[in-house]
Amino acid sequence: MKHKLIIGIAIVSLSLTSCKKEVENPQTNTSFALSDSMLKSTTTAEAQTKPVTNELNFYGKITADNNKMIDVYPLVGGNVIKVNVELGDYVRKGQVLATIRSTDIADFEKQSLDAKSDLLVAKNSLKVAQELFDGKLNSESDVLQAKAEVAKAQSQVGKIQETYKIYNIKAGSIYEVTAPISGFIIQKSINQDMLLRNDRSENIFDIAEISEVWAMANINEMDINKVKLGIDADVTTLSYPDKVFKGKVDKIFNVIDPETKAMQARIKLQNPGYLLKPDMNANIKLSFKEEDKSMIAIPSNAIVFDKSKNFVMVFKDRHNIETRQVEVYRVVGNTTYISSGLKDNEKIITNNQLFIYRALNE
Repeated sequence: MKHKLIIGIAIVSLSLTSCKKEVENPQTNTSFALSDSMLKSTTTAEAQTKPVTNELNFYGKITADNNKMIDVYPLVGGNVIKVNVELGDYVRKGQVLATIRSTDIADFEKQSLDAKSDLLVAKNSLKVAQELFDGKLNSESDVLQAKAEVAKAQSQVGKIQETYKIYNIKAGSIYEVTAPISGFIIQKSINQDMLLRNDRSENIFDIAEISEVWAMANINEMDINKVKLGIDADVTTLSYPDKVFKGKVDKIFNVIDPETKAMQARIKLQNPGYLLKPDMNANIKLSFKEEDKSMIAIPSNAIVFDKSKNFVMVFKDRHNIETRQVEVYRVVGNTTYISSGLKDNEKIITNNQLFIYRALNE
């Protein structure tokens, strides 16, 4: 009876030992191996220790760079003959935006004719004075006076010519409104046949160069102390929800808006293809170091969530892939911080991981 009891204990002990080993490493499957095609499409990433960051979400708007935006004002009043552009059009520097027939331009034309006539008279007077002086019939002061009149008339002609250049004056009392910079028409308040007063103070066009734009984030009071110059920003819009525009906070406006109760922070963004338009609503994520600690960081898409637990597939070679349970500390965008379960430089699978997980564990 004693021997039977000892044998029974041994069997139970062996059984418990076997179960213990199975629990410690239940994911091992030495018979599994990746096929050639699966191996080619499988990607990996190295687990690396990185400073832990956090992320805050804010709402804001896309705006044009104020340094690359110009208001266009009519320099004269008159009747609008033609408008060549519409809201949203791209224009080049010097392109004619609108033409205006103006009585002010008619006055400039009269001044030009008068100035040229005065110059011609002054030159003739100088010629006569010089001939009289050569014949001893007048004094040198008369010649000097005639030269002064010529210089005065030439100055007036030059002034009128500069006015013509500034006002883009054409024959027929026509004034052309031209684009001072290349960019997009983002505001337009002029139409054909409109009558513009010569004392008008409002602009008729806004032109913005938007190869670079600003995202203006509204920062809540409770988060102001976390936003610093130079922190990373990811910007998305309703129009392009899957496209992330990356930038950094380059200016903080240290003023609270009394209406929104928020402070604004500016993120400068490159705008290839002019995808971002002024006044678009934007979702802005700011990443910052919240605490002085470092943890293992991996791509978020490497995580397999199953049975209320998080796993990663640790890759050693095509015959040696391990299912490893990990503890997730925090997910920040595409980066997941791991508090336990991984070591530096271990390779984890970032593509096909779900298929491999099922093959090994189901």
